[in-house]
Amino acid sequence: MITTSTIDKLIEMRLTAMSDAYRQQLSDPSMQQLDFEERFATMVDIGYTRRKNNRLKRLINCAGFEQPDASIMDINYTSGRKLNKDLIHKLASCAYITEYRNIFINDATGCGKTYMANAFGMEACKQFYKTKYVRLPDFLIDMTYAREEGVYKKILAKYTRPSLLIINEWLLLKPTPAEAKDIIELLHHRRKKLPLSFALNTSMKGGTINLAAMILHSLMPFLIVLCMMPILLTLRALMLLKTYQ
Repeated sequence: MITTSTIDKLIEMRLTAMSDAYRQQLSDPSMQQLDFEERFATMVDIGYTRRKNNRLKRLINCAGFEQPDASIMDINYTSGRKLNKDLIHKLASCAYITEYRNIFINDATGCGKTYMANAFGMEACKQFYKTKYVRLPDFLIDMTYAREEGVYKKILAKYTRPSLLIINEWLLLKPTPAEAKDIIELLHHRRKKLPLSFALNTSMKGGTINLAAMILHSLMPFLIVLCMMPILLTLRALMLLKTYQ
């Protein structure tokens, strides 16, 4: 009777993992050879591990990754990509998040930017940082809806609160004035406070590159650029920064 009551109380306190461990101990004769502290420590370890695992699952699900199976360990370092393996492994520690650094992943279409961005996001989740992944076109649609429905601040908060925000398909097309304002508003709220990771395409043109240059300028003190190959865009964008200094 006492045992049943104890199990019920553990379940009521939402300690189901510990209640399961307790049941297992009662049915396992070998556990009777352990003293109370060892048995209790075993129950706590099981409960702690399950909570951590459940928290990780929630973080990954809420992040909305396009490739949730992405891993830093599986990144392709073939010579043609010119990736800095040491830098990537350093970034995998997620120290850039606490240092409020931003990452630009720069390359042509189809070269693995999305996979790498998702891999960095997965590492952040594994270290229990709240992460959000979004395509820039989807973000802009979301903000247009927010403006029309009068919930702008509420929707913007969805992108300003996560410890790490990953934006894919960055400025593939020239944004409208309203969309450019949404982008600047987002960066204003996160600048110097919370890091961003960008997957940047090399095919930007015209006014888009000017906006990109202005954004690079605002983030420059906190910027890490990962180039998978020599890219003219990066040099051109940096040259354009002088216009905004």
